[in-house]
Amino acid sequence: MDLRGKRALVMGLGVHGGGLGVARFLADRGALVTVTDLRGPELLQPSLDALAGLPIRFVLGRHDESDFRAADLVVRNPGVPRESRFLQIARAAGATIEMEMTLFFRLCPGPILGITGTKGKTTTTLLAAAMLREQFADTVVAGNLRVSALEALPRIGARTPVVLELSSWQLEGLGEAGLSPRYACVTNLSPDHLDRYGSMAAYGEAKKQIFLWQGPDGVVVLNHDDPIVAAWAAEAPGQVRWFGSYAGTRYDDAGIWQDGALLIARDEVPLPGRHNLANVAAAAALAGAFGAEAARIRAAVRGFGGVEHRLELVRELAGVRYVNDTAATAPEAAIAALHSFSQPIVLIAGGADKNLPFEGFARAIAESAKAVVLLEGSATPKLQSALAAAAPATPLLGPYGDFAAAIAAARGQAAPGEIVLLAPGCASFGMFRNEFHRGEEFRRIVGQL
Repeated sequence: MDLRGKRALVMGLGVHGGGLGVARFLADRGALVTVTDLRGPELLQPSLDALAGLPIRFVLGRHDESDFRAADLVVRNPGVPRESRFLQIARAAGATIEMEMTLFFRLCPGPILGITGTKGKTTTTLLAAAMLREQFADTVVAGNLRVSALEALPRIGARTPVVLELSSWQLEGLGEAGLSPRYACVTNLSPDHLDRYGSMAAYGEAKKQIFLWQGPDGVVVLNHDDPIVAAWAAEAPGQVRWFGSYAGTRYDDAGIWQDGALLIARDEVPLPGRHNLANVAAAAALAGAFGAEAARIRAAVRGFGGVEHRLELVRELAGVRYVNDTAATAPEAAIAALHSFSQPIVLIAGGADKNLPFEGFARAIAESAKAVVLLEGSATPKLQSALAAAAPATPLLGPYGDFAAAIAAARGQAAPGEIVLLAPGCASFGMFRNEFHRGEEFRRIVGQL
């Protein structure tokens, strides 16, 4: 891919690493790079600092139509909608539209294993990478993990397994380019990002791109327990493998089973919650499809330390455990968090709206939470209404616009032996830059109690 002298426009720098990797990659390849982002330098300073010294022009706080008319190549951030009028201007002027992932797929010499789903994709990705790394020490993990895939290219050889977490937004771009990983896994599908997609059908169509462009030698691992995902087997161009409660690599109260034999006992899985048994089973099915041996899979699971921002134990103070599950940005994920504990829970929930229903979340709160502390946000009134109907006896505190005050209120409700759980069920925008900022602030404030 010869980029020397090409006018390359990076649309959306962001703070998660992908935009950084694209900008560095293009500059290193000799392109004439412009980075444009609607956010100003005060919000992007860490990313700007990381690119200091590179021959890159920045247009911040706005997009200029002239930049899009002049570009030979536009690399859009996954958060930029395909329908953006600026992208339409670039297309009309003859520019090629790419994403970091489409560039990476075209250039990656090694076999790619991609994981997507509404819930569990990060944990499944890191588990699968750990399983493969036990056997293939050079395994690379990247994707929707605040890690640039392009920056990993120099250490990827023809046999290096590359494990990628892929969001629906990244998969949109791959689908437009007709690209799927040779090995794919879909953990599940439940309502999320309906503010962007408008319907579950459109959201699911984006997720399906992870396998629709496979060849006959492709493998897709599907969730047998999820009726929507299971039905996709009929559309798979290659081989289908299963995980779930009853088929393929399966899980039950005894542990994880593969090929009719107990792969790993439940008490050897260091992750709480039944949903994490599903994640282990999905990862084991994918790693097994690639050729990972059972003993290597077991060793990886036993040594797995969990994932930050996902049921992460931050601290125990005065007998109360503080757990950070900020990555539960949709109701179904927050429900799984609630079901992961048998102890009484003081829940911190609420935030920005993604046009998702809260009735099921409210019912789970009624069953599992002794009190709820609400955070301010566009979705919080909807959650309050759902709680009024499904959990009228559950004490509600807030909503709070100050996170430290919310955490203090939760602390006041919790007794020794109980849990303060941050599982918002909502996006973070408004009070926080993103869900990771929310989790980092939770850790910081709890650490100071």
